[in-house]
Amino acid sequence: MTRPQISLQLKTFTDDPDHDWGATLALGRAMDAAGVDRVVVSDHVVFGENPDAYADPRLGGITGGRQPTGPDGQWLDPLIVLTALAATTSRIRLGTAILLAALRRPAVLAKELATLDVLSGGRLDLGVGVGWQREEYEAAGLAFENRGRLLDHTLEVCQSLWTEQRSSYHSAELSFDNIHQMPKPAQPHGVPIWVSGTVNDAVARRLARFGTGWIPWGPAMRDPAGAIAAMRDRISTLGGDPADLQVLGHATTVKRPDGSLDSAATAASAPALVAAGVTDVRVTCSLPRDSGRAGELLSELVEAFRAATD
Repeated sequence: MTRPQISLQLKTFTDDPDHDWGATLALGRAMDAAGVDRVVVSDHVVFGENPDAYADPRLGGITGGRQPTGPDGQWLDPLIVLTALAATTSRIRLGTAILLAALRRPAVLAKELATLDVLSGGRLDLGVGVGWQREEYEAAGLAFENRGRLLDHTLEVCQSLWTEQRSSYHSAELSFDNIHQMPKPAQPHGVPIWVSGTVNDAVARRLARFGTGWIPWGPAMRDPAGAIAAMRDRISTLGGDPADLQVLGHATTVKRPDGSLDSAATAASAPALVAAGVTDVRVTCSLPRDSGRAGELLSELVEAFRAATD
């Protein structure tokens, strides 16, 4: 088994129109220097005026969920942010959690991701999901009801262009023959794909076909051991091999009385997650705006995590 990894999300959204994005990128560099294994960023292309839909699991949201900004919040494009981080970091893996991949034209997305993987030295992870917001699909001229198939189609094209010297592809959405796209990703089998979703056959099938890792969503987040076992069973039933499946889990964030992060207590929740089958432990916490102080806190957190899981 590979060593458990620790990851953090870099907050690339805000309601503050005057936010200092340079400070945001400095936090990403601090994560790299502190030894965090993976940094991820999120995605919204546009917003409609019904953010309450995020709380509806029937649409792909999460019960009790609340969007962190209003419809006019500032949301940076994740791939451009990761490109900036690739240029200013050296070792941390760069991921999306998640990219609404179906909103992008597949061949163009394949090129952008391959380029980013090459420029980062093979450090890219692609986390994908279907999303919850009808308006994003409508703004892209796509049918929200077909979002699952649209995601599969996008991943099919990307994998074909990443792994075949001369690619041909035929589906109801798109057909082409003898297409060449270079460069290929630096990683031998293409950019690793992490699939977000609940425990269901559609997500299990997507994992069996494309997935390196699973990003549990909804009820699966609350019962890692049961959800991982159930997902592995579904993947096997559908003809996939879940033996090397990587899985995201969320640490329990513990704060001191003064509101600061208790690194040791937070890291203490990691061993149970690892025992359940989690390979990537996500820590959610607020970081100081000062990158120097943030770096100290991150180093303390990483040290506590290694001590708890090694």
